Amino acid sequence: MRRWLRGWFIVWIVLRYGLDELALSGFRHPVLALLRRLVMLGRNLSAPRGQRLREALERLGPIFVKFGQVLSTRRDLLPPDIADELARLQDRVPPFPTEVAIATIERAFGRPLDAVFAHFEREPVASASIAQVHFATLHDGREVAVKVLRPNMLPVIEKDLALMRTMAGWLERLSHDGRRLKPREVVAEFDKYLHDELDLVREASNAAQLRRNMAGLNLVLIPEMYWDYCHSDVLVMERMRGVPISQVQRLREAGVDIRQLARDGVTIFFTQVFRDGFFHADMHPGNIQVSLEPESFGRYISLDFGIVGTLTQFDKEYLAQNFTAFFRRDYKRVAELHIESGWVPAETRVDELEAAIRAVCEPYFDRPLKEISLGLVLMRLFQTSRRFNVEIQPQLVLLQKTLLNIEGLGRELDPDLDLWSTAKPFLERWMLEQVGPKKFWSQLKAEAPHYAKLVPELPRLLHDYLRQRPTDLRSQIDRLVQEQRRTQRLLMMVIYVLFGFVAGLMAMQWWLRVRLW
Repeated sequence: MRRWLRGWFIVWIVLRYGLDELALSGFRHPVLALLRRLVMLGRNLSAPRGQRLREALERLGPIFVKFGQVLSTRRDLLPPDIADELARLQDRVPPFPTEVAIATIERAFGRPLDAVFAHFEREPVASASIAQVHFATLHDGREVAVKVLRPNMLPVIEKDLALMRTMAGWLERLSHDGRRLKPREVVAEFDKYLHDELDLVREASNAAQLRRNMAGLNLVLIPEMYWDYCHSDVLVMERMRGVPISQVQRLREAGVDIRQLARDGVTIFFTQVFRDGFFHADMHPGNIQVSLEPESFGRYISLDFGIVGTLTQFDKEYLAQNFTAFFRRDYKRVAELHIESGWVPAETRVDELEAAIRAVCEPYFDRPLKEISLGLVLMRLFQTSRRFNVEIQPQLVLLQKTLLNIEGLGRELDPDLDLWSTAKPFLERWMLEQVGPKKFWSQLKAEAPHYAKLVPELPRLLHDYLRQRPTDLRSQIDRLVQEQRRTQRLLMMVIYVLFGFVAGLMAMQWWLRVRLW
C-alpha cells in the first residue's frame, strides 16, 4: 500500500511541475489527460523547465535529489540548461536530527557517544543527500570529522529505485525522446553509485587509495582514515582545515598564488587519470578546499570520496591518443580510434565520421586556446557520435563530467587558464613513456618474478622434452621425407609431360615443312 501511495505521489509531483511536458509532449492518452486536469489548479509552467525539474526532485526527497546530481553528470544526454540546473542540487539537503546521528554512532560502535569521542559537536557542518558531517575530538586528542549515514536509507532507496525502473520503462515505451535519453541505463548507473555510497567503508578505502597515490605529488592533501572508527554507517577521518576553493577573494588576500593553484588542479587531475587510472570523480567546489596552514600552504584539500572513476590501460591509451590527435587537429586519426576501439560499427566510413568530428572540433580551434573547453569538446563529440551508434563508455562519461568540473574550477581561479597547453606536454610525455625504453624496463620488472620462477625449471623441462619427444621427432622427419619424395615424383611427371608436348610440337613442325617442300 505504501509503495502505491509513494508511486501516486511521484506521479502527482511529475504532473504538478509539468515534467510530463519534458519527455511526453507528443504523447496523448486519456488517463494522462485526466490526471493533468486533476492537478491543473496547482500546475504552473511559467518557470524554466530545468528549474521545475530541480524543484520537483527536491520535493520528492533525498534519493531523488541524489538522482538529479548523478543525472547532471550525463551532459552527453541532457540539454545544457537542464544539466546546469541539476548541478545546483549539491549540498542543498536539510540535515537530519542530531539525536538520530548520535544513535547511529552508538549503534555502530556498540558503546555510548562519550566512550567514543571526548567531544562531539552537535551542529552538523555539512549535510548532503546520503550523509551529514559533524566535527569531534577523540580521547587521544586527535581532531576528526565524523560522517554519518542518513537513517533507514536502504529500504527507502530500494523502493524508490523500483519505482524509477518502472517509470524509466514507461518513458522508453511512450516517448522517442525518452528512448534517446536511455532512462533505464541512467537508473542502473544511479543504482550502482548509490549502493556504493551507502557503504562508508568503501568510501574510506577510496580515500586511502587516493592518499597513497598522491603521497609524492605534494600538491593535494587527503584526510587519513581512522580504520578503528570506520563502519558502514559511520566514517571517522582526519579533520582538515582549509578555505573553500570558491572563496577566491579570501584565498587571494591570504597570499595564495591563484594562477598556480589553477595549474596545480590540472596537474592533479591528469596525474590521477593517466598515471594512476584512479581519479576523484566528484570534484565540485563543495568538495575542494585550500590549506592555509604554514606546512601545507596553498595545497588542495580533497573531500568526499563516494564516487571515484577507474580507467584501464586501454582506456588511458585511447584517451591519450584522442587528446593528442585533437591537439594536432588530426580528425582522421580520431575517427580511426573510434572504429579501432570497437565503439563504432566496423562498417562505418572513416571519412563520414571524420567530417562529423571536424564539424564539432574545428570551430573551437578558430578561437584562442585559452577560450577552448576540452570538456565541452568531448561532450559535443559524444553527442555527435550518437548518430554513428557510438556506445559511450560510463567511465568516460564520468571522466568528461569531472573534466568539466576541473575546467570550470580552473577558469574561476584563472580566466586565462589554457587547459590545452597545460595538458599537452603531460600527455606527450605520458605517450612517450608508454612506447619508450622506460615502459619496456617497467614491464620487464613487472614480469621478473615470473621469469625468476621459470628459469631454474628450464634444464628439467628441456631434459623431459628430449626424453619424451624423439619418437615424435623421427615420425615427423619420416613424414617430411615422404612428402618430399611425392613432390619430386609429381615434379618429374610434369617435366616429362611438358617435354613430350614440346617434342610433339617440334615433330609436327618438321613434318609440315617436309610436306610443303
